[in-house]
Amino acid sequence: MIRIKHISFSYGQREILKDISFDVQPGECVGVLGNNGAGKSTLITCLNKIRTPKTGAVYFGNQDILKMGRLETARHISYVAQKNEISQMTVFDTVLLGRKPYIKWAVSQEDIDLCDKVIRQVGLAEYKLRYINELSGGELQKVMLARAFVQEPKLLLLDEPTSNLDPKNQYEMLAMVQHMVRQRHISALIVIHDLSLALRYCNKFLFIREGEVFRYGDASVITKEIISAVYGIDSTVAEIDGRKIVVIG
Repeated sequence: MIRIKHISFSYGQREILKDISFDVQPGECVGVLGNNGAGKSTLITCLNKIRTPKTGAVYFGNQDILKMGRLETARHISYVAQKNEISQMTVFDTVLLGRKPYIKWAVSQEDIDLCDKVIRQVGLAEYKLRYINELSGGELQKVMLARAFVQEPKLLLLDEPTSNLDPKNQYEMLAMVQHMVRQRHISALIVIHDLSLALRYCNKFLFIREGEVFRYGDASVITKEIISAVYGIDSTVAEIDGRKIVVIG
């Protein structure tokens, strides 16, 4: 279990996160929900030490990840940003960068085999030697996801991974994340705006409002009352073919 305890963060005198605490179990995908500016992306970057929280701890067992060095942190947490830099590198070389926390003197055969395996798992075997600046947005996101998985993390952090994707790629991306999280028995936090997508692929939901945890729990916390309180909009929460969806308006 991963325990996030009392995370606070400020820009100068402006409080962005206020005493954020929740637990995540192995195999869980947690949808991080809330309006723009609520603190969702800031929370993600505090957990992986891109930003330094004012207070708080992130426990993996009895270890506080925030007190570890960056190399050790990278062996526990991987991160896929909303936007990724595109360089003149092949798919394989980009994915291999995810093994950096483990490579000592040279790349091992184990590193190469793991990269090959994950590239196949995300459906990019035929693109292995293609340059990433030649890929579509959906293909590039799969490359970045593969790079995150070869880090062999215990916690995967995804910041709006579907924001620039068409519906087909949105479903493929999140289905892949859900499968890998369950298969590897790890945890994932996914910043996402589409509530119906979140309901389909996540099993826990963290609503953040004005930098605080407003609600946290299973699908029962997604109600029209909670949606109204967090987003200030009317909605209908319905069930179609046994699947819960949210219709805005």
